[in-house]
Amino acid sequence: MIKMFLKSKQNELLCYIGSMLLFVTVLFLYDVRTDAIQYGLLLSTVLFLLNLTLQFFKFQKRLSEQDYQNIIKNLKEQNSELKSQERIFKQEMSDYYSMWVHQIKTPIAAMHVLQQTLEEEYPEQKYIKEIKLELFKIEQYVEMVLTYLRMGEMSGDLKFEKYSLDAIVRQVIRKYSQMFILRKIHLQYAKTSQCIVTDEKWLQFVLEQVLSNALKYTKDGGMIFIYTEEKENKKCLVIEDSGIGIQAEDLPRVFEKGFTGYNGRADKKSTGIGLYMCKKIMERLNHQIWIESEIDKGTKVYLDLAREEWTIE
Repeated sequence: MIKMFLKSKQNELLCYIGSMLLFVTVLFLYDVRTDAIQYGLLLSTVLFLLNLTLQFFKFQKRLSEQDYQNIIKNLKEQNSELKSQERIFKQEMSDYYSMWVHQIKTPIAAMHVLQQTLEEEYPEQKYIKEIKLELFKIEQYVEMVLTYLRMGEMSGDLKFEKYSLDAIVRQVIRKYSQMFILRKIHLQYAKTSQCIVTDEKWLQFVLEQVLSNALKYTKDGGMIFIYTEEKENKKCLVIEDSGIGIQAEDLPRVFEKGFTGYNGRADKKSTGIGLYMCKKIMERLNHQIWIESEIDKGTKVYLDLAREEWTIE
């Protein structure tokens, strides 16, 4: 830094040295006493050095600020470049999985045809039931991937209207009816006359995920109940099962992304993404969701579908 400073003051130093030489030469020619010349030279040199020192500190401060600004500028440029690369990567991944989802539907459709053929030829075979169950699961996982990809652009896809809650729930039950029949799980549904303001497509996905979990963790021959209940002065839709339940220490984390808990580790097939998606979607719909559960006694999922009334002034 000192070298840089001296280089920047090179002209001033040369000018000072030249001035001092001229000063000494003139005084010497006029026969001024040598000690007076030396004293004057010393004073001017001290003053010059003091001024040079002050200028050096200012130069150092200015250089430090400039370095700091350069560092900030470089960091901003790097951050902008990383964000750009991240956007490109996410878009490429989204494009790839969207293509994969649409391509995988073709072999799934072919497997359905094969399953139906086998069912006609060998109606008594028990493995047909397992094939139907696994095919249904594959379709649900594919649908989950597609929905997960769409969540990033969910805000622009929302369409709020007034719907009959009973109509939405019945669509979900109809979709899972084969699962209930194949696994001999009994459903008790208490019809509701409640009307809600929501986005039908996204709420239906949430209900499907909750019902899918209820079926997954309920043993064959078990019970699932769907009804409305007053909870904390809120009229909630409840999906209750007689399944294995959730451990108390896992309950606070069930909506975390990637969290599978004890049940997920035991099942070895849980992704820990379904409830996370449900929570995010419910928040964007301005609804609420929470879970109560006891081990070996089942699980209750509460969905508060009320929305705050907006006053237009």
